[in-house]
Amino acid sequence: MALPDRPLVVTVLVADRLVAPFGLGVCNEVFGYERTRLGLPRFDFAIAAEHPGVCRTDTGIGILVEHDLERVDRSDILLITAWEDFDAQPSPQLLDAVRRAHARGALLVSHCTGVFVLAAAGLLDGRRVTTHWKWTGELAARFPQLEVDPSVLYVDNGQIITGAGTAAGVDALLHLVRREWGANAANSLAREMVVPPHRDGGQAQFIDAPVAACEDDRLGAVLEWTQKHLADEISVEVLARRALMSPRSFARRFKATTGTTPHAWLLAQRLAAAEQLLENSDASIEEIARLVGFGTAAGLREQFARRRGVSPRAYRQTFRSGARTTPVQLDGHRTGAGRMGSDQALVEAEMGQPA
Repeated sequence: MALPDRPLVVTVLVADRLVAPFGLGVCNEVFGYERTRLGLPRFDFAIAAEHPGVCRTDTGIGILVEHDLERVDRSDILLITAWEDFDAQPSPQLLDAVRRAHARGALLVSHCTGVFVLAAAGLLDGRRVTTHWKWTGELAARFPQLEVDPSVLYVDNGQIITGAGTAAGVDALLHLVRREWGANAANSLAREMVVPPHRDGGQAQFIDAPVAACEDDRLGAVLEWTQKHLADEISVEVLARRALMSPRSFARRFKATTGTTPHAWLLAQRLAAAEQLLENSDASIEEIARLVGFGTAAGLREQFARRRGVSPRAYRQTFRSGARTTPVQLDGHRTGAGRMGSDQALVEAEMGQPA
């Protein structure tokens, strides 16, 4: 598909006293700068409101909003930040604009309580969604037709992504970048933002203990070793021995520290390594499967198709020669330079299994 001759229109939809400064800043950091050198498309980024003018954040800071809902009608990506004043119901005009964007095929991303707007628009009925863990009960009570998951960082439903609170907004948007424009673009952007390049959506919103420093913690050393030995046959028993712990204690400490299981973490590392090799090397599918620990090309194809929605060969063809900037079709999944579909539910299904 030919590259578009215009930037992708990205809009943050806000309302007075309902603008979350952090969420707005994250959106601006990802879409507000020219980063074509990283493999990202050009973006036309702006803020819109039903009533343009000065909109105050939830802390009282004024922000000048120049665009009205007309911009929503031509947006490729629509972002909705926190909406924590639950007594301030979205107007029918605003909800209609959101519905029209969805009907046109725009990507919709909610951060934190922005999910309440999507729910009020009727776009989430029967879907699995998330929000900040503090408000999941309120969301479920107001919209019982939703499947609310309080434990995850974000949920990818294809055209709609719902993210949890605060820093999970970074994870959700980096996931979107990875899905649409590839691992190289997402990793490069993460380096510029000085944040981890990828946290699975199935990772817990909050964990029982702080993440330990790799250089000072036995578990951190094991994680570092594992990333360098993905081709090896790795089990919980192998990892536990390196950590000088019993398998049961290791698995419990791993979950408390990382928010996920050894099996899910290792699978995510192998898939991420496969993505990098598919994008940046001429290695065959068979060789990549061996290098990242899937053993055979069939094993890599099975895992990749289940969790990325496409074959390794299709992924390589999509991302190898530079990022696309318009949606394409891959194996029945809509991709904008590679929408890979949602792999989070499948990763979460592995939670609790041994590595």
